[in-house]
Amino acid sequence: QVQLVESGGGLVQPEGSLRLSCAASGSIFSINVMAWYRQAPGKERELVARILGGGSTDYADSVKGRFTISRDNGKNTVYLQMNSLKPEDTAVYYCNAYARGRSGYYSYYWGQGTQVTVSS
Repeated sequence: QVQLVESGGGLVQPEGSLRLSCAASGSIFSINVMAWYRQAPGKERELVARILGGGSTDYADSVKGRFTISRDNGKNTVYLQMNSLKPEDTAVYYCNAYARGRSGYYSYYWGQGTQVTVSS
């Protein structure tokens, strides 16, 4: 089983910055893709950014140039540096990993979510 634990959310003023972290633990053989999703009230969960094992990245158009995803493979940790935050970035942010655990098969795993609120 693979567990994901996020940290770093909170309340920030517009144009401020936050850094989210997500650490994977448990019986992990390998992690392929790590990603951040978010879900605002009344909206569907959406992909914010993802990073492959080799370091390739993808971003939602709404966060390009403001957010940066990175990972530390040695620590099984993914980060999301969020700059120039806007009120519309307010959401619960979820960590996601496509990982191979004890079962030997790749599966998608989710963290519990961390609240990010952008408000003056």
